[in-house]
Amino acid sequence: MAGGGRGVWGPVAAWAVTRTVVMLCVLRVLVLPGPDVTTDVSVIYQGWFEVLKSGSYPLNDVTWQYPPAAALAVLSPGLLPFLDYAPAFFALVLAADAVTLALFLRAGRRPGNRPAGAWAWIVGVALLGPTAYARYDLMVTAVAVAALFAAVRRPRVAGALIAFGALLKVWPALLLTGAALRGRRARALWRTAACVAAGLTVACVAAAPGALAFLTFQRDRGTEIESLGGLVFHVARHFGWSGQVLLNYGSVEFLGPGVPLVSTVAMVLSGAALGWLVLWRVRAGELTGTTLCEAAFTATLLFTTTSRVISPQYLLWLVGLAAVCLTVRAGRQGLPAVLVLLATGVTLLEFPVRFADVVASAPPGIALLAVRNGLLVAASLLACRRLWVSTRGEAGPRVAPVPAREDPVTGTARHPV
Repeated sequence: MAGGGRGVWGPVAAWAVTRTVVMLCVLRVLVLPGPDVTTDVSVIYQGWFEVLKSGSYPLNDVTWQYPPAAALAVLSPGLLPFLDYAPAFFALVLAADAVTLALFLRAGRRPGNRPAGAWAWIVGVALLGPTAYARYDLMVTAVAVAALFAAVRRPRVAGALIAFGALLKVWPALLLTGAALRGRRARALWRTAACVAAGLTVACVAAAPGALAFLTFQRDRGTEIESLGGLVFHVARHFGWSGQVLLNYGSVEFLGPGVPLVSTVAMVLSGAALGWLVLWRVRAGELTGTTLCEAAFTATLLFTTTSRVISPQYLLWLVGLAAVCLTVRAGRQGLPAVLVLLATGVTLLEFPVRFADVVASAPPGIALLAVRNGLLVAASLLACRRLWVSTRGEAGPRVAPVPAREDPVTGTARHPV
């Protein structure tokens, strides 16, 4: 036990040092080149805070693009009335970060696991820089990480957390990708997720008008300049493309000739990703204790990479899920996880450090985007391949499960870890 305690101090010290730097950045003591990433909190979030306090969702603000439980994240700084809104928000994100680290450290000490996930979390959040604390995505990722760790022993808790996460920012619903429908505990996870999601949605709709307004607020979006499809127009601008770069729906997007086509292609790619996941799920021959986290990581990676919007904070989702995969010693997503961490570091360079070059489609900006998005594409393809192989019995001999017991998530027999 003492040895385990000593093993905690290194990660905790690294977390404390890196998070001190991040906090100094969001508090503007240290200032990185590029735009101020904290204005989303001090201007947009705080504006929504005032509207939500009045008893309504932001009905007339198309930049409100979040499911109803997101109101809780926006309202949460009210729990610290002795601080101004922005510092209170940063303090709560710091607390969520600390809780997430504690989850990784605890999970890393379990048999069959390792501390690599905690280190991936420490490094990944630090690599994203102040953006990690200037959005509420870290809070959502904390819920997703807790759900994956709970699924092993407490499927009902996991189901509730997945439902809550999905009503915070939709994407945690992808955690169900690797959860089988067979098996008593697996069915408990699905039932709990469905019931909690329905209950929370009804409660939000009853509590304030406009809870579901976000569903129609993104239909006229363009292609965001940091997305994979955005690279087409970055290059096209050097050959006389006549479109514009404008702030649209809360992000900087391309608008003009060809944009609807590229946006449609992005949605087709997302549809193809969904089709591949369905095919994998139908043909998967063996689901193990690692399948849930690896399928969640792969699915989230696919939908992030193919999206017509890749905001910098989306990398937090991937960092959190990659770190869970790295925690499990038997996992096979090591290389894709490393590629995600590298992509996160490049993301800091393109936003905020060289964002002016990105907006102007200058060669350095295009190069950074090409590298970052290339890393995400490579990670997606590798993750798909490894997930497919791991559940098709092609990954080599497996140890027989002795004694066999039902996997809490998949409902299949598995070796205890």
